[in-house]
Amino acid sequence: MVLGLPSFVSATPAGIADLLDYYRIPTRGKECVIIGRSNIVGKPLANLLSRKGPGGDCTVTLCHSHTQDLAKVCRRADILVAALGRPHFLKANMVKEGAVVIDVGITRIEDKSTKSGFRLAGDVDFDEVAPRCSYITPVPGGVGPMTRISLLKNTLQAALKRNQ
Repeated sequence: MVLGLPSFVSATPAGIADLLDYYRIPTRGKECVIIGRSNIVGKPLANLLSRKGPGGDCTVTLCHSHTQDLAKVCRRADILVAALGRPHFLKANMVKEGAVVIDVGITRIEDKSTKSGFRLAGDVDFDEVAPRCSYITPVPGGVGPMTRISLLKNTLQAALKRNQ
């Protein structure tokens, strides 16, 4: 993938790229900040968004626990991806007006008011951040289904390749 050769792409980054494409969110010349440098989301997504051509040409900043003044870095982002696994971490004061916010996080948190005793929460404080955004993904129901679709696409690609 890094070399631009045909390859399987990590499912969640591929799903995010598909979401951006489907909603015709421009990436060329945009600044994208990714919070989280995991090998399955942050790093592959940074590679996808920074490659040449459609769906790429982004200037990508990959942030992590040692990033200095994270809120300031986040406020520069046209596209902001939260993939760090800390529920409600991203607050409105970290988001530029009109930004696209993609919430990759999914954490079970205790909620005695539900039958199961828990609910799912993302890395973004959705109710606080949503009014500032041009687009925002919910948790659950945003990136998760796109990850599953991408897994199926990879499975189909592998089966087709095997039969050739």
